[in-house]
Amino acid sequence: MAVDLVRQVHGAVGDTPAWVVGGAVRDVALGREVNDLDLAVAESPRQSARAVADHLDGFAFELSSEFPTWRAAARDGSWQIDIAELRGGTIENDLGLRDFTLGAIAVDLGTGVALDPSDGLADLEAGVIRAVGPESFSSDPLRLMRAARLVSRFGWRIDPDTVTLGRASAPHAGEPAGERTLSELCQLMAGNEPVMGLGAMDELGLYESVLPEVAHLKGVVQGPNHHLDVYGHTIEVLEGVLRIESDLETFVGDSAEGVRALLDSDLADGVSRSTGLRLGALLHDCAKPQTRKEEDGFVSFRGHDQAGADSIKGIFKRLRSSNRLSDYVADLTRHHLILGFMVTARPLSRRQTYAYLKHTDPVAVDVTLLTVADRLGARGNASIASEEMIAGHLELASEMVADGLEWHRTGPPAQFLPGDELAAQLGIEPGPELGKIMDELAEARYAGEIASANEAVEFARRFLDGA
Repeated sequence: MAVDLVRQVHGAVGDTPAWVVGGAVRDVALGREVNDLDLAVAESPRQSARAVADHLDGFAFELSSEFPTWRAAARDGSWQIDIAELRGGTIENDLGLRDFTLGAIAVDLGTGVALDPSDGLADLEAGVIRAVGPESFSSDPLRLMRAARLVSRFGWRIDPDTVTLGRASAPHAGEPAGERTLSELCQLMAGNEPVMGLGAMDELGLYESVLPEVAHLKGVVQGPNHHLDVYGHTIEVLEGVLRIESDLETFVGDSAEGVRALLDSDLADGVSRSTGLRLGALLHDCAKPQTRKEEDGFVSFRGHDQAGADSIKGIFKRLRSSNRLSDYVADLTRHHLILGFMVTARPLSRRQTYAYLKHTDPVAVDVTLLTVADRLGARGNASIASEEMIAGHLELASEMVADGLEWHRTGPPAQFLPGDELAAQLGIEPGPELGKIMDELAEARYAGEIASANEAVEFARRFLDGA
């Protein structure tokens, strides 16, 4: 795809001096499929973008006026080309202003000749992320997050001198617009190695300015249920989520295909539910430092679930996320303790299952998976961390995931008759009392206690008599 696309783009821009730069060159060198190109052109990008769009039957629009950049894209989303004006007047100067050496490589669109002034191809082969120059991070602090994101995506390492340079600029890493930081964070969490990416954030000193709520987890000692501090436990929970994702058949049995489809589905802000779940793993205990209490050697974090949900709202407001993404991660945090308290009540009644699914809707499946990862990450010496309790939790979670998938597909049980009709038959006025009856009927239907409209009316009458 890359060679054919480059050929067509060259035909569109004609004699305009242009170079393929950035990630496309890197990905071709890595033998990866490329459908997106970045071009640097020696004129205003507007004309080139429109020429490409016309030539390939796409459309063009301006991406940025501050750094003149246009995008030409396919109408079916099969390709896109970002075209920017050369910075510094020459391609050599342009490459010298880029972030990392493995992205500071250009290929002349007309001749196919590569330009690699910073030995980026050597760093690419070695898997080393190296800053192009001493101002790489001070000129754009977002590049620090980009370095961590590249670690997550490719498993590369950051050059030690670049780490030193990055740490000097880390206090400014929170200055870029929140949505830009959020995009980098979400891409990091969606990568092949998100734990490595978070390790790179830590190494670069980014937590304090980008996610101070995670930085504050370090050194927070927990009780006997846990063998690590809160930060260490958080990383283990994320590792647990990754383990579950990679081996769904073991954890959810016949529900694996349905869970995989659910996790792959779009959530919000270009993020899948899988990435949202990973964010939930990272932030689910974010309020433990502020809720920690210790009395007579007993450590508790009472209320950290609700306090954490509140904190997450603030985090995602700061990062300018959509309400949908913020609500999702907050719901995971708010509900992540519930299933653990239900393990000793097995086997659950249908009413207990209904109560759990209704309370955790619309994240019932997702939060159930999070509870499994959370339980696997609690390997202390208390009874809750015993093999018996862990086995019971995993068994209950597998059953609940199956029920949760069905709920996700069909929604809560439908009523046998509308509320106003039921009210008329019961001789009551619509209002709070009718609402309670309708809730009770939904639960009874889910539990298999009623199977028709007539049975629903009789059940409602009995409920009223006992109220």
